[in-house]
Amino acid sequence: MDFATWQRLARAVERHLARPEVQGLVITHGTDTLEETAFFLQRLLAPTKPVVLTAAMRPATALLADGPQNMLDAVRVASLPSARGVVTVLAGKVYGPEQIRKVHSYRLDAFASSDGGQLALVEEGVVRLTGAWPGDGAGLGISRIDRPAERWPRVQIVWNHVGADGSMVDALLAQGVDGIVVAATGNGTVSAGLEAALRRASEQGVAVVIGTRCDSGAVIAAPNTQAPWRTAGALSPVKARIDLLLALLGN
Repeated sequence: MDFATWQRLARAVERHLARPEVQGLVITHGTDTLEETAFFLQRLLAPTKPVVLTAAMRPATALLADGPQNMLDAVRVASLPSARGVVTVLAGKVYGPEQIRKVHSYRLDAFASSDGGQLALVEEGVVRLTGAWPGDGAGLGISRIDRPAERWPRVQIVWNHVGADGSMVDALLAQGVDGIVVAATGNGTVSAGLEAALRRASEQGVAVVIGTRCDSGAVIAAPNTQAPWRTAGALSPVKARIDLLLALLGN
């Protein structure tokens, strides 16, 4: 997946959703970056009709392929009159775009969602709603991504870990990075060396966002924090990167 493909996909989604005879869309996607595409489309378009992404963990040649069932379940969800927004359907579970994450490299139920991100279950062809469809707030609009893909801002992810220093940040600054998302430890903590480098980046006009490498939970800024950056909230680092990327595209 790349930015140019995202542009083509978003424009195709907007075009087909505008057709009055279209009730919803189903998009097949690879599992590895599905969560990023889902969040990108929701943040950009916030559709009032359902856009359902689905995938398969096994190839069609497998003895028990999971793709056909996932596709059927996705069509069931897209056919619901009440459905809206971008969702994903895999292994009988329907997830919203903000919290879904691929959490296993091989299992059929490779995806999970924390903090109430599961929206529904598909059971014997029947969709049982357990949450609320995404759709609060307006999308940024397709014009946000009109810039040629090769001219999109450069936003990179840096990890905090034992012994982390500022060398990665300094290298990105030398390359002209526009934004940095930090996969920090715990509730947004970073090493002293990395923090110093991030402050240098902020002083040079680079946008910095602090997320967490934890699988669940939000980064909650302490009331007395004086850091010159914002937190990613409950977004994972990869989704915080998309959020920052879209924000910078608006500048």
